[in-house]
Amino acid sequence: MTVLGASWLLSSVVTGHAAAVDSALDVLVAAYPDHLVSHDRDSVTWADGTVMPVAGGGQQRSFEELLNAPSILDQFAIPYPLGTKLKTPGVNEDPGRIRNQAFFTKMYGDCHQGEVEKHLRAVAWLPDRGGGMLKATSINGVADKLSEVSRELERLPARMMKYLVPSAGTYNCRSIAATERASVHAYGAAIDINDRFSDYWLWTKNKTGHFAWTNRIPLEIVEVFERHGFIWGGKWHHFDTMHFEYRPELIELAKRGWPRD
Repeated sequence: MTVLGASWLLSSVVTGHAAAVDSALDVLVAAYPDHLVSHDRDSVTWADGTVMPVAGGGQQRSFEELLNAPSILDQFAIPYPLGTKLKTPGVNEDPGRIRNQAFFTKMYGDCHQGEVEKHLRAVAWLPDRGGGMLKATSINGVADKLSEVSRELERLPARMMKYLVPSAGTYNCRSIAATERASVHAYGAAIDINDRFSDYWLWTKNKTGHFAWTNRIPLEIVEVFERHGFIWGGKWHHFDTMHFEYRPELIELAKRGWPRD
């Protein structure tokens, strides 16, 4: 299945529509001010002077090709649906799951080279609920934001704590299951909440490859994470309802109601 043309955003960004490209890159640079200093429509410039191209040629590609070899602009191909008005995602509607690995490795480091661990910071996870300690990167203030998430989640009703404690983990130097793509956990910028009450598409896929979207996570939990810049894997067709990752650029574009028809 090709995904090009599935939405205004997808067709506009991937094919280089000027207004869409500028909006996406403006937000990207603003989301990571310690790392990115500017952009033009062809590249982003890092604080150390590195210039990284943003486009992948504009040709029509399949969803799998976008997952495995995306450009920076391809990361904006599918808009993130902010808020608690949850609907079943369309086929291959996985906002944020398309990631340019070079971009995130440049920002957070290569865990296989020991570059991520030196930035990890201990975070008390729901300490009043027995959540223990987790490790998250201090880059982009992710650890601080996760601490803020924890404080807000502790104020939720007790009946919701079973979804949050124990956490299924944060930092893990690994690839995404059944792929060679780096997990956001490998950068210390993601958290999995309690997997006992979570759902994952690979767990439910049948022998023919089919699976049905499902979720048990209360949306009050999702709202807290989103408020601090984390997207939720429960809003993916290839659902991963335990998973949250720090992607403030996608949250900000959603707040702006972008793209507009």
